[in-house]
Amino acid sequence: MLDSLRHQFRKFRAAGNRYECPFCGFRAREFLEFGLPFKVLLDKQVVGGGVRKNALCPSCNAIDRHRLLYLFLKNKTDIFQRAAKVLHVAPEPAIRERLLATGRIDYLSADLIPDGVMVQMDITQIQYPDASFDVVICNHVLGNIPDDRLAMREVSRVLRPGGWAILQVPVSYTSARTDEDASVVDPRERERRFGEAHQIRIYGPDYVERLQSVGFKVNDFVWTREPESFGGADNRYGLNANEHVYQVFKP
Repeated sequence: MLDSLRHQFRKFRAAGNRYECPFCGFRAREFLEFGLPFKVLLDKQVVGGGVRKNALCPSCNAIDRHRLLYLFLKNKTDIFQRAAKVLHVAPEPAIRERLLATGRIDYLSADLIPDGVMVQMDITQIQYPDASFDVVICNHVLGNIPDDRLAMREVSRVLRPGGWAILQVPVSYTSARTDEDASVVDPRERERRFGEAHQIRIYGPDYVERLQSVGFKVNDFVWTREPESFGGADNRYGLNANEHVYQVFKP
């Protein structure tokens, strides 16, 4: 009861007409602050990582990158209009519900930690045959994995020819290259270096090169270049103007 009252009060305080959540339709004068409060994320201006204003919907808890991903899937792909076999790794709840609601998608959720997903899975050793899926969605996972290229190759292996994947990661566009060190095992040192206890790298703009190195064709999509379907010039949906979408294709 108390949690419900807090939730309603939070919505009441944020209500307005400036922004709209594309998931739940809630209209707000502002979304809420969200992100991790580590200095390295601020210093390196890590997109999708550090504390940022106007990020969290006070009604459904969808954050800015989830809103962008949903709008990208809706406006730049046909995933909601056709039958497809989809592997969703570390699933975002709001995206999962939208995919399941189509009734046409053969959907499988997976994670290394089995709670709340359909199967337990190590993305560097995916237990499914070659060319098993039309689409793979795997966001904010690769930065935790020592051999991220092996994980990328596994995603490519289980994609059907012509299939595609969304592989979002936090990125510092102010850094020249990816900063990584798998030898760092102390959680506090990882937080200091990479902004999270499980992270072993902060990607730089060379993330695209990594994706290409395993054979992917990369669509590095910047929503502000075509804002009409993404909330317009006034940013109706409260997206992060610096956030890219990394869609990769298997030739």
